[in-house]
Amino acid sequence: MATDDSPLSILKELIRIPSQNPMGQDWNNSTVDQSQWLEQRLSDWLGDFLQRHSIPHWYDSVAPGRGNVIAVLQGSPDGRSPDGRSPDGRSPDGQALDRPVVLLDAHQDTVPVSGMTIPPFESLFRDGRVYGRGACDVKGSMAAILSTLVRLQSSQQPFGTVIATFLCDEEHGQMGARRLASQWDDPRLPKPDFAIICEPTDLNVVVAHKGTIRWRIRTTGTAAHSSDPSQGENAIYAMAKVVAALQRLADKLAINGMSHALCGQPTLSVGTIQGGQSVNMIPNECVVEVDRRIVPGEDPEAIVDETREAIASEVDVPFEMLPVDILSPPLVDCQNTACAEKLRSIAADVAGESQCIGVAYSTHAPHFASAGIATVVFGPGSITDAHTDQESIDVRQLDQAADVLFRFVSDV
Repeated sequence: MATDDSPLSILKELIRIPSQNPMGQDWNNSTVDQSQWLEQRLSDWLGDFLQRHSIPHWYDSVAPGRGNVIAVLQGSPDGRSPDGRSPDGRSPDGQALDRPVVLLDAHQDTVPVSGMTIPPFESLFRDGRVYGRGACDVKGSMAAILSTLVRLQSSQQPFGTVIATFLCDEEHGQMGARRLASQWDDPRLPKPDFAIICEPTDLNVVVAHKGTIRWRIRTTGTAAHSSDPSQGENAIYAMAKVVAALQRLADKLAINGMSHALCGQPTLSVGTIQGGQSVNMIPNECVVEVDRRIVPGEDPEAIVDETREAIASEVDVPFEMLPVDILSPPLVDCQNTACAEKLRSIAADVAGESQCIGVAYSTHAPHFASAGIATVVFGPGSITDAHTDQESIDVRQLDQAADVLFRFVSDV
């Protein structure tokens, strides 16, 4: 249990609770410590923390061992705001004055710890940094949000209603965000005016980012003994032609693909390949996974068909596009300007510098934006530290993020 409610103390506790996302891989077997996977232990801890601080919340189960924790802190009319709001929450002319509802979000899951060169769950603290899986992506942001909620709870300043969401499965299928996006008619859950999706941005404000679509391509052949390859049809050889065509398409996208001023060009890459059963057999199947990054302005629904047509125009072998595994749309910078500039101004005041930027990675922010909510991405830490073998976060930036969030909620 955290010894105090500072972001640092909370973060240390969060890192000690494994919440690895299996990323679509099989983890549920007798050789694996199942307590280190999925979000349930972290969800339980979050519930205890919120209960201890009398912050209303609930747990929404999404899948076995996986769910969303949602907290709603009702706004306070106490005190007087810079716009002249009186202690009863009214403006100087006596009219009721509604403050925006602000959503603060940090996902619960982390990527797996395989390959890490430091203890992933020991919350190492040295030279002003905290080390461990999730320190940067995004338990640091989660700690900043929790600390902000506690600070608001005891604040004498007025603030609008705050929704804090701690969602599951951001790193893979975004089940948590998809579930929440269908729940804005829940009477417990006022629809936000602004949403700040916390990710490591070095305290810059991300107003646009790329989307992601992933799917698999399969080639098939005829199995035969490798002593006479002519008796079979080699699915790997067929896939080699498909992969070569994909590489040429990736090169074209990098030069001639639709460009976005903040996010740059779309990209395409082949990330995995699987084929064959034994070296002495002609393989009858081969499958590759394709990762396509989408820039704002592209039509995600058309990308698979466009890729199929590009391959078919260049190769003379049959291939099959399998159903899309993951589709995360891009974040578009046309409905979040006012929110972004307010947040950027506060962050620059607190940290000395902050910019509105676009990035190449994707988040689950578009699920909020698609509901008409002004949505940005913001948080402590650098994306270059996320998912690394020595993941860490600067504690000074962690504290600054908490201060920015508190001031944003209090000032809007």
